[in-house]
Amino acid sequence: MGFGDTAKKIQTLADRAERTYKKISELRDEVDETQETVIDTSERVQRLENEMAEQRAVLDAVAEEVGVDLQRVSTEAHITDAEESASDGDGDTSDDGSGGA
Repeated sequence: MGFGDTAKKIQTLADRAERTYKKISELRDEVDETQETVIDTSERVQRLENEMAEQRAVLDAVAEEVGVDLQRVSTEAHITDAEESASDGDGDTSDDGSGGA
């Protein structure tokens, strides 16, 4: 009877080890896929940043040629965005849909 219990425990342990090995293998595959995705995304971001830098250079050259102050335009746009964000925040608290009652 002692040998049967030992064999059963060993089999249970072997089954657990096999499941654990499979799970670790699956996790390793997921990590590999995630790393590939991160690398691909990083390369894509780098390409987009390079493209944006090129577009910015073209925009700067065109703006200079036609006499537009991009710094001023950018500052005004940021101010407008900040004002809109501030007013949106104020509007959320006063407009609760209760109709004032």
